[in-house]
Amino acid sequence: MQFSKSVILASAASFIGLAGAQAADLPVKAKAVEYVKVCSLYGPGFYYIPGSDTCIKLGGYLRVDVLANTNSDNTGNTSGAGGANNRFTNGYTWRSRQDLNIDTRTATDYGVVRTFFDATFSWTTDSYAGQGNGATVYSPIGTTQAPNNANGGAVANGTVGVYYAFIQFAGFTMGKAVSQFSTPWANYPGNNYDGLVGGGGTITGVNQFTYTAQFGNGVSMALSAQDQSAYFQAGVNNLGAAPGALGPFGLSNYAGTIAPDLVAMLRVDQAWGLFQASFAAHNNHAAYYGATENTGHPDDKWGWAGQLGLSIKNIPTGPGDTINIQGVYTNGATRYNIQDLAGSAGANTVFGGTNLAGAYQSVAFGMAPDSVFVAGGQQQLITTWGMRGAYTHNWDAYWNTAIYGAYAGVRYNGTAKSYICGPTGSGVGGSFGAAFGTAGLTSCNPDYNIAQLGLITRWTPVKNLTFSADLTYTHVDQKFAGTIAYPGSAGIGKPGTVYELKDQDTVLLLLRAQRNW
Repeated sequence: MQFSKSVILASAASFIGLAGAQAADLPVKAKAVEYVKVCSLYGPGFYYIPGSDTCIKLGGYLRVDVLANTNSDNTGNTSGAGGANNRFTNGYTWRSRQDLNIDTRTATDYGVVRTFFDATFSWTTDSYAGQGNGATVYSPIGTTQAPNNANGGAVANGTVGVYYAFIQFAGFTMGKAVSQFSTPWANYPGNNYDGLVGGGGTITGVNQFTYTAQFGNGVSMALSAQDQSAYFQAGVNNLGAAPGALGPFGLSNYAGTIAPDLVAMLRVDQAWGLFQASFAAHNNHAAYYGATENTGHPDDKWGWAGQLGLSIKNIPTGPGDTINIQGVYTNGATRYNIQDLAGSAGANTVFGGTNLAGAYQSVAFGMAPDSVFVAGGQQQLITTWGMRGAYTHNWDAYWNTAIYGAYAGVRYNGTAKSYICGPTGSGVGGSFGAAFGTAGLTSCNPDYNIAQLGLITRWTPVKNLTFSADLTYTHVDQKFAGTIAYPGSAGIGKPGTVYELKDQDTVLLLLRAQRNW
């Protein structure tokens, strides 16, 4: 009996031990998986980042452009190889671009904290330039890799562009965003063409610190300090100690950054459309008259710009039809009119044909800096005015057409004209006459106008896929007349000989396919 009892207890102990071992081998209950959840607080496309209360949305587009008769992607043929109108002018320019943007938002006790980032990755046809010795060289946009092909030539990379990178919190916008001076349509009242004059731009963003106050009923006001470097500096042109020493229009001569541009904007956004008034103050801070600080310098001068914009929605011609118009006036703040993507942004040199006996070809000049000065003199601010607008008509849910246009005038004051054209306006004693001669010059006047007219048609066969064709005509109306002894330009194959001073025209066509996501 005692033996049987011992056997039973030993067997039970073994079973309990085995069961314990098996229990230890069983998997521990897994933590619940956090699936990505839809965030409906900020519109479609937002999701909660797992493990956080922040919502994120990814977006972007893929775009393919093919352009006829231009050396740049849709900004106009008004300078360089594009304006040469010869064998260096591209018959086509091709670009493929991917855009990526990341939008995050988090609800807090102080309101929504938002960050936004947008970048582009592009591969674009560029220009060939002459070397003056019968050979040409391809000048790729962006950087180059080390030679890796049979003939040792460098290989072009594409380019990366950071458009927007900003934080928004409690009414403040901090970082790189579209200027508060610009209208909501920025460069595009109804077009795809990048180079319209007649208003603010910075579609690729500008560094800023902005406070926006919302007053209700669609009324808001923004006060902003923004970086003027790159996008808002049209040039403080030093004409030199001797006329023509630095060329007919001098060379831009900026010193370091001293003051940001100050912008105020008032907007009324209603169901019928939108009204906006913008103002900007712009400091022009020039370097020295000569190479060193003991040569002296001109005083700083503040320029300014004012703009009005109007959008009228759902006009009687059809559902969704829109009219967008704006007008601008600047004094010493040229980029608020001739914006950073407007062709060569106010530095036009366009060649064409001629019927004038003794002239090789014709050429038009149009320069629009913020100011000009000579050694020992003060900055003379340049005045501009302009307007642009578009009417867009929707034929149906798939097709729409817009007609658009723009106009800008550039005006120099009497002192600035005397620097460039001499005290009598004949070119004698001025930088233009010194650079090109006065023998054939019948009118010396640096004022000029730009007129642009375009037509675009878009087809959207399925949601977020659009094909468009955009035709743009540009006219450069310059005020010089007669002939000049142009010194030539080896880079674009132009010989040094006699050229007629004459207005010029250029046309380009953009074909675009774009898929938004």
